Amino acid sequence: MKYQKIGDILIVKRSLTDDEIKELVKRTNCRTIVKYSTHITGDFRTPRVRVIYSSNMGSNDNNETETIHKEHGCRFKIDVSKVMWSMGNIEERKRMAHISNPDETVVDMFAGIGYFSIPMAKYSKPKKIYSIEINPNSYHYLCENIKLNKLDNMVAILSDNRKVMMENMADRIIMGYVLKTHKFLDKAFEFLKDKGVIHYHDTVAEKIMNIRPIEQLRYHGEKNGYKLTDYKINKIKKYSPGVWHVVVDAEFEKNE
Repeated sequence: MKYQKIGDILIVKRSLTDDEIKELVKRTNCRTIVKYSTHITGDFRTPRVRVIYSSNMGSNDNNETETIHKEHGCRFKIDVSKVMWSMGNIEERKRMAHISNPDETVVDMFAGIGYFSIPMAKYSKPKKIYSIEINPNSYHYLCENIKLNKLDNMVAILSDNRKVMMENMADRIIMGYVLKTHKFLDKAFEFLKDKGVIHYHDTVAEKIMNIRPIEQLRYHGEKNGYKLTDYKINKIKKYSPGVWHVVVDAEFEKNE
């Protein structure tokens, strides 16, 4: 049976029999099993889950859905009933960990609990990462994870990124959001220095995967006085039949 293991919690997509639960607990030594009841939706990307097994079931323990997940040398505290976690993005999180450098200032526009900015802060060690998150639950765990990983080069900001007033200060921008990411591109160019990189996430049909994201980036760049000088398209995972989650590493320069 398929499951995701986050820390000592398992996430499944269907109901399980008692025997299946016993088998999973024995095999994985998990503390809690939860079932996603719906897809993650909404701007806050909040999951809806039901606990179907807990070693503390019936007790007064209110932390049966909170755990610490270890990945790529980083520790992430998370409550799976309040915050999303995608195992399908693991290779992208590893890639982003080493893509920056100590001379850069970075803005993570959709930071979540620090999925991309925690590994980047630890391994690339940029001067400063401004990690912006609108969801109070995600922001809480972002702050917890900054402390948990003992990072002093990150600043957590609880806000809609469109309301954050920081202009022309970022060498690199992470846009780890899908479906509506293009609606935030104008704000990304407000953050960007005269020269820099935008890591633009998108969900796109495979047949136009090499066209639509580039057209959107070029259009919004020109609108804000930038030219697209180079790009690379990275395929992350299948989002749905015929549709891919991609990340475009797009390099821009301000028009003279």
